[in-house]
Amino acid sequence: MGKVTGFLEIQRQQATRRKVEDRLRDWQEIYEPFPEEKQREQGARCMDCGVPFCHTGCPVNNLIPDWNDLVYNGRWENAIRRLHATNNFPEFTGRICPAPCEAACVLAINQPAVSIKLIERSVVERAWDEGWIHPEPPQEKTGKRVAVVGSGPAGLAAAQQLRRSGHSVTVYEKNDRIGGLLRYGIPNFKLEKQVVDRRLEQMRAEGVTFVTNAHVGVNVPVETLVEEYDATLLAGGSERPRDLPIPGRELKGIHFAMEFLPQQNRRCEGDTIDPSIAILAEGKRVVILGGGDTGADCLGTSLRQKAKSVHQFEIMPKPPELRAPSTPWPMWPMQLRTESSHEEGGIRDWSIGSVSFSGDEQGRVKQLHAVRVGPPPAFTPVPDSEFTLDVDLVLLALGFLGPVRSGMIEQLGLELDARGNIATNADYMTSVQGIFAAGDMRRGQSLVVWAISEGRKAAEAMDHYLFAKTASQSLSMSRRVPV
Repeated sequence: MGKVTGFLEIQRQQATRRKVEDRLRDWQEIYEPFPEEKQREQGARCMDCGVPFCHTGCPVNNLIPDWNDLVYNGRWENAIRRLHATNNFPEFTGRICPAPCEAACVLAINQPAVSIKLIERSVVERAWDEGWIHPEPPQEKTGKRVAVVGSGPAGLAAAQQLRRSGHSVTVYEKNDRIGGLLRYGIPNFKLEKQVVDRRLEQMRAEGVTFVTNAHVGVNVPVETLVEEYDATLLAGGSERPRDLPIPGRELKGIHFAMEFLPQQNRRCEGDTIDPSIAILAEGKRVVILGGGDTGADCLGTSLRQKAKSVHQFEIMPKPPELRAPSTPWPMWPMQLRTESSHEEGGIRDWSIGSVSFSGDEQGRVKQLHAVRVGPPPAFTPVPDSEFTLDVDLVLLALGFLGPVRSGMIEQLGLELDARGNIATNADYMTSVQGIFAAGDMRRGQSLVVWAISEGRKAAEAMDHYLFAKTASQSLSMSRRVPV
């Protein structure tokens, strides 16, 4: 513990966000640089608890007190080693993770938590700047071939772990660029894509093979996975959006969030979107249905596209300003969260139930008819609370219902769990021998940090499986072929 009284003497600080009027003019990340001396001060607030609950609050079980102490003492290179020991991509989680570790911080019982997420990002960015992050190719080959389907955080984490274990790894991605949700789901103002690209360069140098425009079950036969690889990991995400089956849903101008957000990411990559399918908020009255992170991403994107107005509605009641008694420390708290997009404009409202849409003669949506509702699970309409809002664009950000079943999953004959996700055993193995699953495809819609955790654990399980398979073929585990 670097400074015993640090948590008593130093207040929590976070990086300053750029001015709203400035950041709405571009798609760059929103935070200003945070001085090194202040980074070290924030590390000094860590109490080095006897039982560090932040470990269990973090899905990848980051060694948080270790690297907090190292940062305070200026031992940055050691800090990145500890950080990489549990997390392949701290530059992703340091930007877009909601930081459940901070909710579980012991200091958070009666004070603002340690700025763990800020320190994590500071460590990895310092490591990139200093050249401490470099390719780590395997020293030996196992002779085993592994396929990874999906290049989101779960697939990438698994691919890197498996390659470093000596296996030949090929990642199949159905889109034209690698990155999955990181590339085409998260807006650039939260995660600029050069952050993803530099990590992909490291993985290519380590020997991971990436294949784009490869949609397994569509233009890549599932037989390829079974016949050409010793094991396969399915990490394709949870891509079935929850719909809103109310009258008028068929009108033009009503879109899923994941139809809207990827288009803007493509524009930021320099692509041209076909005008016949382009979804733009410019000059329009926008309504976002859904109050979560995806809805906030739609809000920030709509504002940058210069929407005329934006409303974000949530059917659930407004959360309390402070931690709800129903979610005491160290649980993830039920409380109101204000994202950077909410600072930038728009109107948020809660306990709003959508009743129907109406449109014009051309079949375009023009009005949302809604009502205020009571608490769940009934969501009983409040008498005389009906209202109508003029709209030009409706974005549905209502969550996801599991992986797409048609194509790969059906062709492989995989069993599903009660929630419609791919069922696995404790070792991430599906109902088909040699086929594994991880990330949102297995656990349902979740956080990037959970995806990384699942990818790492699945890779470990696959590694054991491959060596057991080798042993069963009477091959010594020590007979690896040098690179």
